[in-house]
Amino acid sequence: MLIAQGLTKKYGQLEVLKGIDLSIQQGEIVSIVGSSGAGKTTLLQLLGTLDKPDAGMLSLDGIQPFQLSSNELAHFRNTKIGFIFQFHQLLPEFSAIENVMFPALIGGKNQSDAKTRASQLLERLGLKDRMNHQPMALSGGEQQRVAVARALMNQPAVIFADEPSGNLDSKNAAELHQLFFDLRDEFGQTFVIVTHNNQLAEMADRTITMADGLLVL
Repeated sequence: MLIAQGLTKKYGQLEVLKGIDLSIQQGEIVSIVGSSGAGKTTLLQLLGTLDKPDAGMLSLDGIQPFQLSSNELAHFRNTKIGFIFQFHQLLPEFSAIENVMFPALIGGKNQSDAKTRASQLLERLGLKDRMNHQPMALSGGEQQRVAVARALMNQPAVIFADEPSGNLDSKNAAELHQLFFDLRDEFGQTFVIVTHNNQLAEMADRTITMADGLLVL
């Protein structure tokens, strides 16, 4: 479902990625681990099309996104990719359900349909009674579940998560980790997760270790 070949990336004279070859199957949960500075987040940004490689090829769901125009790439990212970040990145002035609806509205979906799906997702994630609360009125664990619902909104081919439990206590972290596997079982959802959490890394179908801009076999 995802194929990367020979991905490289430099920032000035700093060579962050030195040639990454990677393939990920539909419905697979893959964790990426390694010390700080190994290139994990940079790799995730390239796979998620948030940044472009200096060289190499990326194919995601049968499409090579870096061959698209900027408008086509934005549409591809909105419809095919979901993101979960360590600090949630929720818009503070909007309610939970409004935050979840945004990817669908950006993609031109009908507002009523978007609200229905957002409601269903939030209810599935145990937030039925918290839909109209703003992020500041939610706990850290609840905010992260809103972020998960937002990532699922457009039924993406893959969800990329960067330290998704890094800002949660151990109980909420464990619940979030289990949620990823429940969503994979229910929806066939694919996850690629950068993490320092050993428990999450060990739960994954496959763990990839990075060091000095390369994958360690």
